[in-house]
Amino acid sequence: MISKGTIDEPITGEYPVLVALQGPLEGKRWIMKEAVIIGREPDCTVSIEDRQVSRQHARLSCSNNLCNLEDLGSKNGTYHNGKQVEGSVTIKDGDTFQVALIQKFVFYSSDATMPMEDLGFPILQGEGKLVLDGKSRRVWVAGKELVPPISAAQFRLLACLYRQAGQVVAREELVQEIWQGEESVGVSDQALDALIRRLRERIAEIDNREQYIITVRGHGVRFENH
Repeated sequence: MISKGTIDEPITGEYPVLVALQGPLEGKRWIMKEAVIIGREPDCTVSIEDRQVSRQHARLSCSNNLCNLEDLGSKNGTYHNGKQVEGSVTIKDGDTFQVALIQKFVFYSSDATMPMEDLGFPILQGEGKLVLDGKSRRVWVAGKELVPPISAAQFRLLACLYRQAGQVVAREELVQEIWQGEESVGVSDQALDALIRRLRERIAEIDNREQYIITVRGHGVRFENH
C-alpha cells in the first residue's frame, strides 16, 4: 500500500523529490513538501507492507537547505549509500538509501537534478535497452542501473559510441575522445582494446545476451542499441 504523498501531481522544482528504485514501490515518487516517514503503518507518508519494515522505520526531513535521513530504531536497519545508518546522516542530491534492504530509494534536491528518465522522458536520443545520462554520468541497461558506476574513461568511450549509434567510429577518434589532448599521443591499440573489453564486461553484468559494442576489423567500433 502507498498512502498519501504519491506523485501524480506536477513537479514544481521547488521541493526535494524522493524516487523509489528497486523494491515493491519501484517507479513511485514523492514531492517532499514536509518530512517523510517511511514504514509499515498505513498512515506513513510512504507505506511498505512487508514484515521486515518497522511500523515507523525511517524519517527524511529537510531544513535550511540541509536534508537528514534518520533511522527510527528500526529492527532491520536503514542503509545510506550502502552503509547502515546509526542515528541520522546528511543526505545529498543523488544519494541512495535502502529500508531493511527491501526497498531502495534515490533522493534529489529538486526535479531539476533528476535524470529525465525519472521524470518520464528519455534521457538521450534513442530508445534502446541501454540508456546513458551525460549530466549525472549514470548508465542503465535493460532498466537496471550499472552500480558501481563505470570509470570516467569507460564513460567517455560509451558516450562517444552512444552518440553515433549504428555508425562505425574510427579507433583514432575513440582514442582522442577518451584520452584527450596530449594524453592521447602514443596510446596503444592494446590499451583501447582493454578498455573496450572492461566496458563490455560491465554491461554484461546486467545483460550478457546482447552484443552492444562490436569491433569492425580494419575500420573501428560500432555501438548497437537494440
